Amino acid sequence: MTRRNIELILLLIASPLVILMFAMLAINEGQALNMQTLGVPVGIFGAFIVAHVATRILAPEADPAILPISFALSGIGIAFITRVAPFSDSPNMAINQVVWLFLGVVLMIAVMAFLRNPDRLANYKYTLAIVGVILLLSPMVPGIGQEIYGSRIWLHVGGFSFQPGEIAKIIIVLFLAGYLAQNREMLSVFTWHVGPFRLPDIRTLLPLLLMWGVAMLIVVFEKDLGSALVFFLVFLVMLYVATGKKFYLVIGLGLVAIGGVGAYFAFDHVQTRVATWLNPFADAQNTGYQLVQTIYSLADGDLFGTGIGRGMAGGGNGITRIPVVESDFIFAAIGEETGLLGAAGLLLLYLCFAIRGFVTAARAKSDVSSLIGAGLTSIIVLQAFIIVGGVTRLIPLTGITLPFVSQGGSSLLAAFIIVGFLLRCGDEGTGSSSEIMNTTTIISANSVLGRVSLGKRLTHTMIVFSLMFAALVANLTLIMVVQASDYQNTAANNHTMARESKTERGTISTYDGTILAQSVKNDDGTYSRVYPAGDLASHVVGYTSSKYGTSGIEASYNDTLKGEKNFASITDVVNSLSGVGTPGNDVTLSINSQIQQAAQDALANDSGACVVMDPKTGAVLAMASAPTYDAADIDQVIADAASSGANSTSSSELYNRATQALYAPGSTFKIISLACALQEGIATETTMFESPSSMDIGNATVTNFEKHNYGTISLARATELSSNVVFGQLGVQIGAENLVNYAKLFGFNMDIDFDLPLATSVMPDAKDMTTWETAWAAAGEPVGESKTTNHPSPAGPQATVLEMALAGCGIANGGAIMQPYLVDGIYNADGKRSYTATPKKLSQAVSADTASRVRTVLEGVVNNGTGTSAQINGVTVAGKTGTAEHDGYNDVWFVGMAPSENCNVVVAIVIEKGQSSEYAASKARDVMKTALEVQGDL
Repeated sequence: MTRRNIELILLLIASPLVILMFAMLAINEGQALNMQTLGVPVGIFGAFIVAHVATRILAPEADPAILPISFALSGIGIAFITRVAPFSDSPNMAINQVVWLFLGVVLMIAVMAFLRNPDRLANYKYTLAIVGVILLLSPMVPGIGQEIYGSRIWLHVGGFSFQPGEIAKIIIVLFLAGYLAQNREMLSVFTWHVGPFRLPDIRTLLPLLLMWGVAMLIVVFEKDLGSALVFFLVFLVMLYVATGKKFYLVIGLGLVAIGGVGAYFAFDHVQTRVATWLNPFADAQNTGYQLVQTIYSLADGDLFGTGIGRGMAGGGNGITRIPVVESDFIFAAIGEETGLLGAAGLLLLYLCFAIRGFVTAARAKSDVSSLIGAGLTSIIVLQAFIIVGGVTRLIPLTGITLPFVSQGGSSLLAAFIIVGFLLRCGDEGTGSSSEIMNTTTIISANSVLGRVSLGKRLTHTMIVFSLMFAALVANLTLIMVVQASDYQNTAANNHTMARESKTERGTISTYDGTILAQSVKNDDGTYSRVYPAGDLASHVVGYTSSKYGTSGIEASYNDTLKGEKNFASITDVVNSLSGVGTPGNDVTLSINSQIQQAAQDALANDSGACVVMDPKTGAVLAMASAPTYDAADIDQVIADAASSGANSTSSSELYNRATQALYAPGSTFKIISLACALQEGIATETTMFESPSSMDIGNATVTNFEKHNYGTISLARATELSSNVVFGQLGVQIGAENLVNYAKLFGFNMDIDFDLPLATSVMPDAKDMTTWETAWAAAGEPVGESKTTNHPSPAGPQATVLEMALAGCGIANGGAIMQPYLVDGIYNADGKRSYTATPKKLSQAVSADTASRVRTVLEGVVNNGTGTSAQINGVTVAGKTGTAEHDGYNDVWFVGMAPSENCNVVVAIVIEKGQSSEYAASKARDVMKTALEVQGDL
């Protein structure tokens, strides 16, 4: 069978693939399949039939696979450009791309018609070099040069824009082919002897250095990293094919590394690209937006894809398209909608193009034709690798197009001109039976380049290209299959959120029936998340946003609220596995709306946090953080926080101080120190201590708050007055090891399982603590070094508000600390309960007797000490104030429990930069009073 008949068969095989993609696109848009909807692929096929006929006449012995591969690639490209065009700024881009394709076919035919002998180009090699460099650097000319997306690679004249670099690369390859063919022997001789090695002298290295210099000019003045890299790597490939010297590759890649490091330190945009490559999620809404959205899209593609027209990378389906998805990021749309199999198939087409291009180079009758074939093939293959590797995070992203596929006339014309040259060089070859393997035996090794040597060099290069594309497929497999679930379940994945907007998400409500979050159906069939109670428990509930993902219970119970977990019946399981859309599960919290509102009111106009718990069960009855936010405005709140920086008011609103902030607990930690001393028999309530205004302990001073001198007092009275000097002495008697161990029993240094992300409250390693640090730690002040050479562990104590609530619960509940929880129950859409919270013990901190003794002392704090503002008529309240001293301000605390003899409520509150601990006690009293009223204890 002749080469042209094989080519025709391959075109006929490829045509259904292209037509099918357009058909799927039309069906997805609800259009009928007719010549109007399928006219574009039929027209493209017609253009390639014309090209096939021209090739039969002008290059009958050319490679039979290059044209069909080009047809498949360009057909896929136009199909996806048609897919994304309605969501772009240029809805006619698909039509324009078809016009450029027709013009490209014309230029391809023109190359075959007018370039009968490629060897003649060598006579004009220096002219070609000058023209190529001028074109390459022409965008720097003021007036006509244009910068787009940070790269100055465009010429703009009137209403016409063009990338001269696309043509310049071809012209420079033609120059290099002529130059290397003429000088390959000179470049192959290394005359500099260094020990047992022979190295090239400076004259031999000069072409390499000059080409590197031109590449660096492109980087510096045009900021076009991609073109510079393609340009220089193509030169290295041609130099290796011409000389066979691997040393050039080592030097060349070293120069690439030097240039890359230099560019990194010299240019901010290079640093940004590297930082984005390493972690695009660090700035997912700005510099990392395109890469993050690409990763989400590829993860959605999985193995088989979402279907043509059903992805999100190209726009529609509830998501804004990825910027420039039609050009630089078109692979993201292809991978998402055709899956791993389709994306890998596209890469396989490029690999096949590389094989047939190198076969053409191996068959070419002259050095010039061989080098043209190798160089032009490398342009296509390297450009495809660099852009696909960039958008999939295998390598840093550089802004170049995907040959044949990306939107853009310059790129498409250049690709078809390359095809024209390859067909011409193939037609000038040694015959239809001469492929890479048998060319090494048919023609003598003493011919122009030496066919044995040429075959080996091309084979080695092809192996490298194959490994590069294998790495691309492996990386795609990692993203699209292995890590796909992780990416899809990322809280900030707006793709997942957009899909979920079409499903009714379950409600979140308080224990007493107040709805905090629910889904409301829109006119278009999607659902919007609304928060009827405004900012009530906003840090607990969290938010769900198609742009910023989820937080709070919305995040931690995301699968449950979607109906994908906590099934109440076998029907729920079957519906989930079969993909039947059903409403999500409802989540009922342990929070009481009245207590929650009281906690938020207590923090009004202040910054801080408040936690209310039932010590007998571990149920969180209220959890408030101030300042707060309304989840209905979350997109604006997060946008304001991002634009204003980490210290902005909006950023502070999003921070759950109850579970995430670590505070010095101040004198509230004396609850733990007192419990330890009583439990270990180190002291009793009546043990007497000296309490001057200050005392040197461990060669440093420990002072009472405001330097009060209390004289000689009992431990119980020291607790009531909150004497730091007494508890400093007590801490030394307890010892660092005992103090740290008891703090652990109360929850410090413990990773506590909770329904929301919870920071671990910390104590230092006892071995790191000095006597002075131990004394202050017993009084609740973290004065030691933190994570230094001399003190590897963090300073402590540092505690969350929830942790201090747990400490209070331990004293209130006979020494037993219960596992804290926020979710009381889960129900399906039919009201069937699938989960009920069961109280579980977290730890036994101290004995019931010790807890009772501590509680009695804490009653004295409220009755006769610093906590009198917490008194409630008719109820015995126990508690402890605290003041965490900082330079210029104090954070004030109160941990209280009531009724003391049969405690049902524990409150822990901290107010940043508060007036006094009495102020915190009065706020806690208001919350406790509401809680007691709700529970019928008052």
